Amino acid sequence: MDERRESEAAATKNHTTVERRSERELVVTRTVNGPARLVFEAWTKAELFRQWWVPKSYGLNLLSCEMDVRVGGGYRLVFSHQGSTMEFFGKYLEVTPHSRLVWTNEEGDGGMTVTTVTFEENAGRTLVVVHDLYPSKEALDANSGSTGALPEALDQLDELLASLGSTATE
Repeated sequence: MDERRESEAAATKNHTTVERRSERELVVTRTVNGPARLVFEAWTKAELFRQWWVPKSYGLNLLSCEMDVRVGGGYRLVFSHQGSTMEFFGKYLEVTPHSRLVWTNEEGDGGMTVTTVTFEENAGRTLVVVHDLYPSKEALDANSGSTGALPEALDQLDELLASLGSTATE
């Protein structure tokens, strides 16, 4: 039990940075407390993803989470919020186990956003870098709120990783 408390305490010390690198690029960086193998699973297995992706403070309910994580496969997330639903969907362009994911975000009216997530392990912890490339400055301005949710979601990812320990499958 003491080890778990220490792990949970360490999780709260991680800091997330959100940086606008250009008119079309937003980069979110965070080191999480877990090996890249587990972190990758948390991003690619629907049963894990749905446990951490939606920030609790946003009042959203994830109704459906479909993920076919392979090159050419797709995803669809359906949320309920204040009596209506929102959908986010796209296709996976690149899937490199334990190190890299690239997917499209196709629900926006202003063109397609491409998200690249990299996972770099060091001493049992993983540097997660989320790079969003928007089709225009206006699209980034209109959608930066969703990326703004990432710091809280990544806090929740750290909590999930602490609870998983070494129980997830290879």
